[in-house]
Amino acid sequence: MAGTDFDAEIKHLRATMHTIEQVLGLENMRSEIADLGEQVAAPDLWDNQENAQRVTGRLSLLNGELERFTGLADRIDDLEVLVEMGTEESDQETLAEAERELGKVRTAVDALEVRTLLSGEYDAREALLTIRAGAGGVDAADFAEMLMRMYTRWAEQHKYPVEVYDTSYAEEAGLKSATFAVKAPYAYGTLSVEAGTHRLVRISPFDNQGRRQTSFAAVEVVPVLEQTDEVELDENDIKVDVYRSSGPGGQSVNTTDSAVRLTHLPTGIVVSCQNEKSQLQNKAAAMIVLKAKLLARKKAEEKAQLDELKGDVQASWGDQMRNYVLNPYQVVKDLRTGFESGNPSSVFDGELDEFLEAGIRWRRGAETDA
Repeated sequence: MAGTDFDAEIKHLRATMHTIEQVLGLENMRSEIADLGEQVAAPDLWDNQENAQRVTGRLSLLNGELERFTGLADRIDDLEVLVEMGTEESDQETLAEAERELGKVRTAVDALEVRTLLSGEYDAREALLTIRAGAGGVDAADFAEMLMRMYTRWAEQHKYPVEVYDTSYAEEAGLKSATFAVKAPYAYGTLSVEAGTHRLVRISPFDNQGRRQTSFAAVEVVPVLEQTDEVELDENDIKVDVYRSSGPGGQSVNTTDSAVRLTHLPTGIVVSCQNEKSQLQNKAAAMIVLKAKLLARKKAEEKAQLDELKGDVQASWGDQMRNYVLNPYQVVKDLRTGFESGNPSSVFDGELDEFLEAGIRWRRGAETDA
């Protein structure tokens, strides 16, 4: 405690908060909140449901952002008072409490600062993740299931709802693929840094000779679309197949053809949904996934054209972005940022925030250098 310079720490926190305030544009935010509040109070708001959902959703998002900032600013004020009390009375217990709170506030300010880096066109959206097993046989399928659990546990820790659209189980163990949504503001901007190829090295639990196995899984992250997003979609370009839902190992879990597979003929994109009870619900959910993937494809094509004009022929992500090594040593290392953890168990249990923060900062640096 004696080594903590509270004055310098608090001054640094206030400087960072001032920068965040400038980036967020709090005055404009308050003005927009007031305007949206008037729209919400209008008696005819729900005459247009799409507009009403847009207005109420935007108002909720902005109120949440403003409350997060003002609440953190209040905590810094309270911290300063706590330090003054402890210093004036030479109360070591109070100063110890202040040091604990300082660590918590510093973490919260860092997290809010990272949020200000999420300024992309779709960063504020919910996220749609697809995980596919790659090379490595049954180990890769098991790895894909481990990754799905990792992301859903991360979402649970943050109290973010997860909606599973489709799971395709492998014959022996694990998943061939899975598609699910993380329903929270800025989920796409936050999780988009997870897109790419993930690599697992471990002693295979499926090898009776106990040999080390390397396996791969691919993670795709796209934003969930809103009603106002425009995606050109001709019904004649979509092939619709229906089939029976199935569980692990091909076990039938549904006696009717309620599962739906959509194939977008011009692009070859295939999506499916089998987790709803009715064929109509599954088709609607599959259409959400298809539109999101078509939008992501459109943005990727636009970026590729821009990169070609700029003379940039290198992919910005690469084929392999993170290693999970469980044998002969234990480490999870991000190959882009260099950030690593010596506790793979906690990472697979959803402790991803530091990896996500490092990835977001790395991406912003790459964009600035481009």
